[in-house]
Amino acid sequence: MAEHVLHFHASRPPSRLQAIGLFLRRQRGPIVALQWLIVAVYAVLVVIPAFLPLPPEQAHLWDNLRLFAQFCFWGLWWPGVMIATVALGRVWCGLFCPEGFISERVSAYGRGKALPRWLKWAGWPFVAFVCTTVYGQLVSVYEYPQAALLVLGGSTVAAVVIGLLYGREKRIWCRYLCPASGVFAVLAKIAPLHYKVDRAAWDRYAGDFEPVNCAPLVDVRRMTSAGECHSCGRCAGQRDAVALAWRSPFGEVLDPDNEARTADATTLLFGVLGVATAAFQWTVSPWLLHIKLALAEWLVEHDHFALLSDDVPWWLLTHYPEANDLFTWLDGGLILAYLLLGGGLLGGLLLIGPRLAAAATRSPFHTWQRYALALAPLAAASVILGLSMLTVTHLKAEGFWLGWLPYCRAALLAAGGLGAAALALRVVARAQVGPGRKALAGLAMLWPVGLMCTIWSLVFFVW
Repeated sequence: MAEHVLHFHASRPPSRLQAIGLFLRRQRGPIVALQWLIVAVYAVLVVIPAFLPLPPEQAHLWDNLRLFAQFCFWGLWWPGVMIATVALGRVWCGLFCPEGFISERVSAYGRGKALPRWLKWAGWPFVAFVCTTVYGQLVSVYEYPQAALLVLGGSTVAAVVIGLLYGREKRIWCRYLCPASGVFAVLAKIAPLHYKVDRAAWDRYAGDFEPVNCAPLVDVRRMTSAGECHSCGRCAGQRDAVALAWRSPFGEVLDPDNEARTADATTLLFGVLGVATAAFQWTVSPWLLHIKLALAEWLVEHDHFALLSDDVPWWLLTHYPEANDLFTWLDGGLILAYLLLGGGLLGGLLLIGPRLAAAATRSPFHTWQRYALALAPLAAASVILGLSMLTVTHLKAEGFWLGWLPYCRAALLAAGGLGAAALALRVVARAQVGPGRKALAGLAMLWPVGLMCTIWSLVFFVW
């Protein structure tokens, strides 16, 4: 590998960004050491708080490990990971994620079995994301470390098992089954940084080189999307054809060589903008509260008390008597329905725009999947806004001044909405149809943008 890197430097002096990519390739040892450190910190913050008592009322983030761990995971970690993915690509996956790192390491000692066909189904990340999101809400994963240990620890155990069974020094879990993989793939499509592959330079290269072990199983030679690339830098400089580079955030969606996949479009519409939005807002939704009160009143009037029972195990529904926080069967059923039916309904309403736009501009490029992916900036803003609600909850509890918050939220929502509208109109502009059809497609794509902006405005400024 050293000879190859020297050849890269000699043939074409690298830019500053290219040099960063080459640095990451050369520094595998320190990166692995950093990943082991992250695994240790991750284990401490996930495991120990689950065995600690409830924090007293006067406890703070800086003097209570349980509160500190909650803030780290849900107030900093997840919002930070999403922001980093939008800005830098999947660097979290490639350089920091403890699950992916552990899965790859244990796979070196596993059975190395060939991947079965069922495992390669493109819909697993979406299904895993929906199931994890819904289950996390039912057990209050954000509030209680026992639930966090169950969800996060269970995911880590599953990653280890997959690593032991399949692949050899590969991240099979990350590529096919990780609940967050589909979300990361969608958000990375608008990242302004990516590893660019010069296919012509790759094919004409005649020097010596060391093969790249691409852990997430990406065909580097044919890589045109940042969605599956983990941005780890291992392939930087390969055959003088791979380099870390800037690009337009709209470039990937507008590139006809990038396939607009149904799995990605479904994850964006029904996962990130559908179920995830419902998960973020159900606790503040007056609609859900009114439905719950009406049903509870009806059950009492008709002497049906089974659904009002709160004798439910904590690993199935939230059950913490010491915190006076207990979900009844009615609560669980309503939350489940709100997330699945409400999220599905929202995703279906959002789908109307891409479907109408695709029908108006008909071409192999102008598919509903392509139009759906044009909403990626809005999806990024939506998930960051939702996760930051947890950050705000912790900051409010500590007495921080948040007078700036409404303006920040409005600016982020506007940026996401305007970015999605601009990208969608760029897609429309490439259609070889008359101005009337273009206008219809453009108006259709304003519908999902307006709908999401309305929903978040209700959450932040009305409810």
